[in-house]
Amino acid sequence: MNEAFSLTPSSKGMIRRLLHYMRSDRPFLILAVSSALATVATFLVSPILVGRAIDAMLGIGLVDFPALFKVILILLALYLLDSVFQWLLAFSTHVISFNTVRRLRTEAFAKIQSLPLSYLDRHTQGNIVARLVPDAEAISEGLSASLSSLLTGLATIAGTIGIMLYLDVFVALTVILITPLSIVVAWFITSRSHRMFSEQAAAQGELAGYVNEMVSGQKLVTAFSYADKAQERFEIFNQSLRKTGYKAQVYASLVNPSTRFVNNIVYAAVGVVGGLMAVRGSLTVGELSAFITYANRYTKPFNEISGVISQIQAALSAAARIFALLDAQDEVPDAIDARQIEHCEGNVTFENISFSYVPDRPLITDLNVSAKVGQKIAIVGPTGAGKTTIVNLLMRFYEPQAGKITLDGTDIRKLTRNSMRKQFGMVLQDSWLFSGTVRENLLYGKPDATEEEMVAAAKAAFSHNFIQRLPKGYDTEITDESSLSQGQKQLLCIARVMLTDPALLILDEATSAIDTLTEARISQAFDKMTEGRTSFVIAHRLSTIQGADLILVMQNGNIVEQGRHEELLSQNGLYAKLYYSQFAPTMT
Repeated sequence: MNEAFSLTPSSKGMIRRLLHYMRSDRPFLILAVSSALATVATFLVSPILVGRAIDAMLGIGLVDFPALFKVILILLALYLLDSVFQWLLAFSTHVISFNTVRRLRTEAFAKIQSLPLSYLDRHTQGNIVARLVPDAEAISEGLSASLSSLLTGLATIAGTIGIMLYLDVFVALTVILITPLSIVVAWFITSRSHRMFSEQAAAQGELAGYVNEMVSGQKLVTAFSYADKAQERFEIFNQSLRKTGYKAQVYASLVNPSTRFVNNIVYAAVGVVGGLMAVRGSLTVGELSAFITYANRYTKPFNEISGVISQIQAALSAAARIFALLDAQDEVPDAIDARQIEHCEGNVTFENISFSYVPDRPLITDLNVSAKVGQKIAIVGPTGAGKTTIVNLLMRFYEPQAGKITLDGTDIRKLTRNSMRKQFGMVLQDSWLFSGTVRENLLYGKPDATEEEMVAAAKAAFSHNFIQRLPKGYDTEITDESSLSQGQKQLLCIARVMLTDPALLILDEATSAIDTLTEARISQAFDKMTEGRTSFVIAHRLSTIQGADLILVMQNGNIVEQGRHEELLSQNGLYAKLYYSQFAPTMT
């Protein structure tokens, strides 16, 4: 009702899309509509019966008790039925809202899996999570609040108009002609509140993103004594949300009293005009009572909708944010003729690769690298040189602007992403483990692995011993209370990759969180694992890559030096400078 008065083209689009997600709940929609009609029917019949009861009591000694008792019994039955239909209406609308939001969440989560890495880089984790949790909840609350009010409201307005016209056309027209004033007032206010609620939803996303960053990095916040500054920045985001939320609620809170004011005018007009009609004998006292009741019930839907207008507006703004996520451009799809690859030898070639994250700021230009089967390719260089970008391009997390990358002579763009990525095993600097048991985490990449294979991989990664010391061994839940060190978490990540036994390896600072002794053991395990496999190793600790078959030294997106460890040292270039800075600080 009131919400409909303020619909902008974008709001109409949001509503159409939400209706699309409700289609699967057609049986509950039918139940909701039927319950709403039945509720309205009992709601509208009762004033007539009350009017008859009043007319049955004409004065002292002039009471028609049989007719009065009959009306009372019918009213009791109607009120009982009304309670049943009210419950069915509430039940069905809640099911519809919960199922709609569940479908939205499911589709949004699946969408995240298909988004390119560039989208995730541009949006904070908290902002994305906010769309799946608080924004989705706002939609659920808005649907639950509005569905029932809309269904009963439309039926109530149509029914009361019909009955009032039947009772007396002149008094009915008095009500109908004054009503548009209520509509205009509601439209004027809600059309201005929609923008405020959109700003509020955006502010909520920014605040959620900042809170997520601070909570995930709380140790660093404490270590750098950043708590006071973090609080100051939080207050900035919090105040921004308070201001936008305050403005939105002020506008929304004006709707209900404004429409009630107009509706009270309607109510008074009916009392005056109807009273005059009763004095003239055109209406009985009972009919006048019924008319006043119908006038009140006619305006009730407007008041109910205005009471939940803030939830409806918040729901539309939240829907806009979720649909913006769903409408984001997916990762470039596989070519139509892309083929599956079950196994590869491991020959990798970068041919004339050029790439930039920002169009006017090139990072890599005309890169050429060739890696043969079984070679260990190390990539070193200062921060921002483009080392991790090489991995992003190789895994097709990003696409180069020029050139091509081949795997066994085939352009990787002619292979399906999933089958191509399964040929690689990745161990990153950040140890990612999900909530679950140690076993579930190890079997993540190979769910059908046997117990023996899993234990063998754990032993190879020097994880088996500390896993056995956990309370439930391999069935221990990994939580914040598990007391796993960062190094132990990284060992589990290494074991997980070893279990998949990939054709190619990518090690991006894979041992950065491991002590020197364990690192030496892991290096031996990696050496054994990389035998016969092509591997790309990004390392800052140059001690871990001295045995590499080829070391690529990068700077500003270009390979400035390449060769084996001894060769590069003899050149006394950038590699030698990096090496001596780690092992001989006094040398230049």
